[in-house]
Amino acid sequence: MMNKWFVHAKRADFQRISEKFGIDPVVSRILRNRDITSDEEIDYFLNAGIDDLYDEMLMPDMEKAAKAVYDAAVSGRHIRIVGDYDIDGVCSTYILLEGLKRIGANVDCCIPDRINDGYGINMNIVNKAHTDAVELILTCDNGIAALDELKAANELGMRVVVTDHHNVRKNETGDDILPEALAVVDVKRQESKYPSEECCGAVTAWKLIKRVYALCERRSDEWLDFLEFAAIATVGDIMKLTGENRVIVKEGLKQINEGSHNLGLRTLIEELELTEKTIDTYHIGFIIGPCINAGGRLETAESALKLFTSTDRSEAELIAGHLRLLNAERKAMTEAGTKEGISIVESTMMEDSVLVVYIEDLHESLAGIVAGRLKERYCKPCIVITKGHEGLKGSGRSIESYDMFSALCEAEDFLTKYGGHKMAAGLSLKEENLNRFREFLNSHSGLNEKDFIKKLWIDDPTPLSYVNMSFIAQLDSLKPYGQGFERPQFACRNLRPSNIKVLGKAGNVVRFRLSDLSGGSYDALMFGDGEAEAAKLRAFERIDILYTPQINEFAGRKNIQIDVIDYNSSSKT
Repeated sequence: MMNKWFVHAKRADFQRISEKFGIDPVVSRILRNRDITSDEEIDYFLNAGIDDLYDEMLMPDMEKAAKAVYDAAVSGRHIRIVGDYDIDGVCSTYILLEGLKRIGANVDCCIPDRINDGYGINMNIVNKAHTDAVELILTCDNGIAALDELKAANELGMRVVVTDHHNVRKNETGDDILPEALAVVDVKRQESKYPSEECCGAVTAWKLIKRVYALCERRSDEWLDFLEFAAIATVGDIMKLTGENRVIVKEGLKQINEGSHNLGLRTLIEELELTEKTIDTYHIGFIIGPCINAGGRLETAESALKLFTSTDRSEAELIAGHLRLLNAERKAMTEAGTKEGISIVESTMMEDSVLVVYIEDLHESLAGIVAGRLKERYCKPCIVITKGHEGLKGSGRSIESYDMFSALCEAEDFLTKYGGHKMAAGLSLKEENLNRFREFLNSHSGLNEKDFIKKLWIDDPTPLSYVNMSFIAQLDSLKPYGQGFERPQFACRNLRPSNIKVLGKAGNVVRFRLSDLSGGSYDALMFGDGEAEAAKLRAFERIDILYTPQINEFAGRKNIQIDVIDYNSSSKT
């Protein structure tokens, strides 16, 4: 796969922004590159706190939902929360369950089994709720597409409140098709007045608890006890870290690092040997989050929920240890599945614009992870399909130029079930439709070779001599980095590499020196296939680099380190 570098060329009065907000002109450029343009937006980005979060009453049906839940809680009616088995679903369920227990609600929960139930509420869950005399079903991170299931719930005499954040289905004239419910809280509804559609299920649930607490006249900040779970879900569900999401994650990480309110979360952090670390989005996305997800992938998501509701230290330690081991097993299975997927693609699908890869024996819970790996490798949208208990199941990950949810809507004649959004989706289909589904997606993709070039964006062509401790401190003040607000990347030309060494037990780290024409010399680091990268670097007299600067601290000493993301042989001498 080719990498091609592009320099952001968005214009603004960077010097004016720099002077008004007291930031480096390069930092001003970074904000503009992320489409943070107006003074109001810049001020919100730099200075917003918890008091500046968006008003939950701008979410559609919020007052109806809060009133219905409040009335059911205070009257003792049986409420059942129906969540989902991923990190967002677990966090959503925990927020609602513990939030409602605090006000004395008669509440329990159900998280679908990934294999036996599939995504979201189904008829078995509806019928079981009826048998258990449930009076109000409260969904979180699902429900917006469960038209038949929620109609059946109403016909059985139960009432429903939906909280979700997934795309709303449309009729032929483009109007929303909503499930039958007392209230449907989803910021993707046409009538939503909420400032952003980038709102995960847990944040939607959290805002509902805030409003319910207001009706109960609880203390005004009690809803903030669940902030850290809203933050974890926002990162884990790959929401854009702009607007209020940035505030939620920034303040949530602060709460975690100051000492989580939750025994289970503290225990998991200890189990993963992160107590001496400053937890950031990397740790949530790649260490803590996968452990929370591991139960739902290989066993049941109820393990993670039980961890977060536990009040017993010994029990929490057992569950945290079990989740860590499950995640290690998941990693090994993922590696094997990815290798098989690569073999299939490279033997039969290199000409396809949309990769529809059937891996029969892959655990269906890993299909999305493997699809993501293949998407990154080939820079093509990828759907990995496995053999389920009934028919085939699949999970897809997309690229910016391909709206996967819309594509599935067009291909719905081949599917028995589907859902998701632009960048990720899940689906089910009959085995006999697999080849026709693949052919349809490829013949209707609208993609071309330009869409398959991996674009690496340069925020600013910044020479290494410009980088100092103060500049890096300003970059650090822009954290948290993540989806939609990626770590800034810079470029510098005509550097001489020297003192090249391969480090690490796996040989995946290259350390070297970089020298510029002015005589400056800088420590540099690069990750990858160590020996191969070292050989390439030694073959180049001068290189151009794409990089991000870091402060490396060792034995109490701090120095600037240049993390090289990509490089080319320099064309300038």
